[in-house]
Amino acid sequence: MTAASSRLGDLVAALPLTPVPDNPPGWEDLTVHGVRSDNRRVGGGELFAGHGGAHVHGARYARDAVGAGATAVLTDPAGAELLAREGSLGVPVLVAEDVPALLGELAAAVYGRPAEALGTFAVTGTNGKTSTVYMLDHALRSLGRTTGLIGTVEVRVAGRSEPAVLTTPQPADLQALLADMVATGVTDMSMEVSSHALGLRRVDPVVFDVAGFTNLSQDHLDYHGTLEQYFAAKASLFAPARSRRGVVVVDDSWGRRLAETAAAERPGAVASLSVQGHDADWRVTEITGEGQGHTFTLIHRDGRRLRTGTGLPGGFNVTNAALAAAMVLTSGVEPDRLEASLAAAGGLTPVIPGRMEQLADFPRVIVDFAHNPGALQQAVDALRATTAGRLVLVFGATGSRDRGKRPQMAQVAVDGADAVVIADDDPHDESPDQIRAELLAAADAHRPGSQVREIGNRAEAIRTAVLEAAEEDTVLVAGRGHEKIQEVAGVDHHLDDREEVRAALALRPGRAGGSAR
Repeated sequence: MTAASSRLGDLVAALPLTPVPDNPPGWEDLTVHGVRSDNRRVGGGELFAGHGGAHVHGARYARDAVGAGATAVLTDPAGAELLAREGSLGVPVLVAEDVPALLGELAAAVYGRPAEALGTFAVTGTNGKTSTVYMLDHALRSLGRTTGLIGTVEVRVAGRSEPAVLTTPQPADLQALLADMVATGVTDMSMEVSSHALGLRRVDPVVFDVAGFTNLSQDHLDYHGTLEQYFAAKASLFAPARSRRGVVVVDDSWGRRLAETAAAERPGAVASLSVQGHDADWRVTEITGEGQGHTFTLIHRDGRRLRTGTGLPGGFNVTNAALAAAMVLTSGVEPDRLEASLAAAGGLTPVIPGRMEQLADFPRVIVDFAHNPGALQQAVDALRATTAGRLVLVFGATGSRDRGKRPQMAQVAVDGADAVVIADDDPHDESPDQIRAELLAAADAHRPGSQVREIGNRAEAIRTAVLEAAEEDTVLVAGRGHEKIQEVAGVDHHLDDREEVRAALALRPGRAGGSAR
């Protein structure tokens, strides 16, 4: 993709950038073809941005970036002092007071503002972001669009896929990715936008065509501090500077608050949606089906209606599907056209790695990313209602994160499951024994005498649960979903819950994995 404003002199004229006094002669006419904040991703011709970090200043990697082909460097005053002490880099150096705040705008200018050439959809919320984004992508593809997807699991560009590093990429990486999408012929892009990304301004200056809000419950308080601050970060996606229109699910108090605020501040720009009977612009009615899917009708106050469905289990997936459909309709697609295209595509039923992913039928074994109280409650409720035998839950809690949600997760587990196996999740730098002890203590305090076992080794815990399950049972392996790396004390270990489930199924007597999917 051709950059629209990549001459350094043009960038300095347009943005609050200051060249250092000893830049090489003629630096203003130098052209940069990209922006990178990771020296390992420099390929040649880019501007390298090095700013202050949690442990080390990024300017320390500037010389490596130049060695890899960076033709200019952006840093902050502290970084400029560091570079001055180390001697000339031989390339122009620009200085900004707040590099992270400027980086998205700078990268957008260098890459030619690619977001403006795409239909853009963003989803935020505690739970359901990934599923809704996959449903959005599925709906758009059913309409014949060429799509891009950015999320927790992967990044897709016109059918090409690679694993995601962050739920929402860093600002310069996001703009580079959007430029790649435009160059590849993508017409519409759907992405998850995390509260961290909003707080750190990773998506700026993108103004999304349609934003969606799923729900809000306790999560990430280790970063945000309070639910109020967490909500404020999520709500910022619906400000005019970040989205043109929006759809907000109002089936929890946070969604209702967001919709009411948006209605007052931006009349007509943000629509409400309810599955549970609340007064809303979009309402879901005529829900039919159970177990492995539902059909439903989505009706707007103005009379527009759509009949569709999803084959994914759980009432919460009706909400996710309805939100995805409402967002596509809000973008200007006619209901009749979307209904016909989804009918031909099998409804809103994409394959979503690690999201209520069913790997076997008898016993039913499901891997889900549920890693907070709200998501775990939803998954347990959905499976409890459709399980003929016992519901067996394997779960743990992430270390070095919000400890306040652990007792709540333990309560959900013992209230909803017939048998619980507490195993390690991602301990990070926290003692795995201590994490399990907290969960066990909370479970026992809430419901003494519950069938709770502790098997720290996650692979062993999964194997035990699957091998002991009867054919009419359901085994839910919750917490890690699609993840393939387990971090313990700073060391990464390969661990994929889905692989462990399949290996355990193959060991079931007389089955040879015959019930596996």
